[in-house]
Amino acid sequence: MSASSALDAPRGASDEPMSKPGPSDDDGMRPEYDFSKGVRGKHAAAYRRARRLAVLDPDVAKVFADDKAVNDALRALATVARAQVPRKRK
Repeated sequence: MSASSALDAPRGASDEPMSKPGPSDDDGMRPEYDFSKGVRGKHAAAYRRARRLAVLDPDVAKVFADDKAVNDALRALATVARAQVPRKRK
């Protein structure tokens, strides 16, 4: 018995991809995307006010497992710092 182990192509299959063709321009943008009225950085200021980003040096980052650990440590430090600052008299 000498049968081939190769499977036949499924009936009705074609070599054409099922997805639609990608962008036609060299810039990678599809024609339906219109950014002509877009404003660069429109929400950047609001984002900066809402979030404070601190970049940790590598040696400091090794001490903390994640964002929560950094925040917990800073909260503890802030509590100690507030206790050390003399209160203003009215």
